Amino acid sequence: MTAAAPPVPPGDCAPPAAPAAAPAATTTPTATAPATARTLTPVSKVLKLCLHALLLGLLALAAGRAVADSAPRAGWVFAACALLAAVYAAGVRAPAVHSSPRAGAVWLAGLGAAWAALLLVSPDGLWIAFPLYFLELHLLRLRWGVAAVAVTACAAIGGFLAHSSAATPGAFLGPLLGGAVAVATVLGYQALYRESERRRELIEELITTRADLAAAERSAGILAERERLAREIHDTLAQGLSSIQLLLRAAERALPEGAPALPHIAQAREAAQDNLAEARRFVRALTPPDLEHGSLAAALERLCAGVPGPRVRFSLSGRPRVLPTPYEVALLRIAQSALANVVRHARAGRAEITLTFMDASVTLDIVDDGHGFDPSSAASGSGDGGFGLPAMRSRAETLGGLFTVESAPGQGTAVAVTLPLPLEHVDPVEAL
Repeated sequence: MTAAAPPVPPGDCAPPAAPAAAPAATTTPTATAPATARTLTPVSKVLKLCLHALLLGLLALAAGRAVADSAPRAGWVFAACALLAAVYAAGVRAPAVHSSPRAGAVWLAGLGAAWAALLLVSPDGLWIAFPLYFLELHLLRLRWGVAAVAVTACAAIGGFLAHSSAATPGAFLGPLLGGAVAVATVLGYQALYRESERRRELIEELITTRADLAAAERSAGILAERERLAREIHDTLAQGLSSIQLLLRAAERALPEGAPALPHIAQAREAAQDNLAEARRFVRALTPPDLEHGSLAAALERLCAGVPGPRVRFSLSGRPRVLPTPYEVALLRIAQSALANVVRHARAGRAEITLTFMDASVTLDIVDDGHGFDPSSAASGSGDGGFGLPAMRSRAETLGGLFTVESAPGQGTAVAVTLPLPLEHVDPVEAL
């Protein structure tokens, strides 16, 4: 992880460390850096320009003071400043420095050599240590960056002592404090950057989750409306047309042969029969998609296979029978709702769905090993439960069934629904 801006993506410049000068235009690849490059933020651009300006300004100041003071080595000072500026500019423009940690380290070594030459001929070279701190922290891994800062601070102290006869506390404290400030600034920026990245990821996840939730709610609303329409058509129009057919047949049998009304009654019965067939087609078209291409057991097995999170197993007991459509829809919806509760609330590792066919009833059991809850508080609305359990209970009781929930905190949950089968468990509408 790069010291200065591990989190800064390629193309960004590390914060304070971002000054990483031109290389700042890219960071060394790190485990924490995002895989895709991002454009420089306004703050990063300003920091990058400030680093350039600081380094070049300090070089100009050192060269200018040497010339203005007519120092004996003014020519050498000017040449060393020009060499350091040239090496710096070359690294800023070199793509390899931006993408390769090794190339960045070689560039830093060249900068260090040019800076050492400047320190030999001018004490003003000491000022260049501060921008070098940020470059080292930005381009090197954390431990190597800190070590390079320490070496740079020692070199700065040595260069000052070589040009000064008296050793003062400031000669030691200045470079050391400057290095400490640089390290603290870079580490602080890294912490802020990581926090901002976490917040950005949370916001993106929230947006995605909201979109998924909206899509799921739309889909659930569509399916619920389809189911409602199918139930209404089945319970009203289809049953009414079935009754009309029965009455017309009774009328046919009651009239004597050759009665003038018989042809009209036969025509009315045929029309009722045709409309009844059309109503049945509507009911089949509006049933849940999971039941369109298979039995209830197959739909439940597909449901278990597609549940994210806990391992869910499906088992079938007894001799399977053809159930009325309202029974299949109710049992499938109860299973979907119960598994949704397992995924969202139970934090279970395993769950099991069992569909049992008996002589006079069909039973669906959903059992999990999750955290469990207090069913009495959920039923009274004092808990944090939602509409799931009341909706499941209502579905079961609408068909004359029994719905039970057994659970306790820390002991998992068992949901069971038992529906009584009609004596002739065949849809009366289908029988016509």
